[in-house]
Amino acid sequence: MSASANKKLMQDIFAAAASPDQAVRDRALFTASLADDARWIVTGQYSWSRTFAGKDAILNDLHGYVRTRLRDRTRTIAERFIADGDIVVVEAKGDNVTPEGVRYDNDYCLVFRFENGKIKEIREYCDSVLTEKALGLFPQSARPAAAR
Repeated sequence: MSASANKKLMQDIFAAAASPDQAVRDRALFTASLADDARWIVTGQYSWSRTFAGKDAILNDLHGYVRTRLRDRTRTIAERFIADGDIVVVEAKGDNVTPEGVRYDNDYCLVFRFENGKIKEIREYCDSVLTEKALGLFPQSARPAAAR
């Protein structure tokens, strides 16, 4: 796919998932666009930092756990898209609340790499202090032995 096609796909994915009405937020396009062997790399040196390897790990281990820490379905609003070749960079802002009523409105820089029309890799850059303050430490039991 071209850089413009990759960018358009990311714009469509974020538009479908950013509705203020949680009943119409849709992650189906994101799920369908992930390669089975995709990797989500949470950068940094904090408890969430690790690589989620494979579509199932991304959807269940990472996103599944995040869903347990938020009151409503995750909402991330894209503010800017930059595309170059097989890379699309998305600057985005969260709009979320934990079950305890703590705001979790992180700022993100997400770098998506495409291969054969699918999202092959995501690198997440965010405020790690806010993540642990609002969502807590990533559960030790959910991290592979090598990351402990």
